Amino acid sequence: MSGQTAAQAMVAATARLRAAGVPDPARDARLLLAHAARIEASRVTLIAPEDLALDIAERYDQLIALRAVRVPVSHLLGEREFYGRRFKVSGEVLDPRPETEILIEAALSAPFERVLDLGTGSGCILVTLLAERPEATGVGVDLSEAACLQASANAVLHRVADRADICASDWFAQVAGRFDLIVSNPPYIALAEMPDLAPEVIEHEPQMALTDGGDGLGAYRRIAAGAPDHLRPGGRLMVEIGPTQALAVSQLFEAAGLSGVRVIPDLDGRDRVVAAILPE
Repeated sequence: MSGQTAAQAMVAATARLRAAGVPDPARDARLLLAHAARIEASRVTLIAPEDLALDIAERYDQLIALRAVRVPVSHLLGEREFYGRRFKVSGEVLDPRPETEILIEAALSAPFERVLDLGTGSGCILVTLLAERPEATGVGVDLSEAACLQASANAVLHRVADRADICASDWFAQVAGRFDLIVSNPPYIALAEMPDLAPEVIEHEPQMALTDGGDGLGAYRRIAAGAPDHLRPGGRLMVEIGPTQALAVSQLFEAAGLSGVRVIPDLDGRDRVVAAILPE
């Protein structure tokens, strides 16, 4: 790829990614060129007419080769943007996704002082909520030690580590006390649906963050069972769901004695969050 201008390299990379079946190949080619050249993506146009230095060309070639075999862009960049902040990510945690911002908006719609994030992963939900509410404190738990380390790093990165307690726990097992707000984006894909996922997801994201190995409702059963003992009276429970799960999750919450159950859609109009309250 040497002896090319940045623009020529980007055109060739786009063609290579398109041939590999990568969605939005031009965008990825641009982002990865910026990463290879160690510049902001907005500056790629400025270097387009210039010849690519050999070291940048080699780095770019390697990144494009990895993207062509469907390694997620976020893993190649080592970060992903979420709710206006950049979070460090890896193959050990679920990538923060834009639709999870619906859960953030819902959580921020009422005050809270103490929050629990179940299955914290990268920590993007807990860290964002604490960053947006400087007076709040919180706990994040995950079964994966690697995820706890990643979440702790993101808590440090966004200067909320002194207000965040992150530890390994199987749902509520290691959690003490009561909270104003419990949030979770648990594994909700049914085992039977796993083969339909994109290669980026199925091959490069941790399986335990995607599926419960059953009908996709296992996590919600655990959360519904434990939430009443860990919510303060009047406290809120909010979970992200798959678009077909609103009724089943709502029924689980009602059966657990929670009230005011409501379903919040995402920007595409699909059911995305189920929220409930512990009666006072």
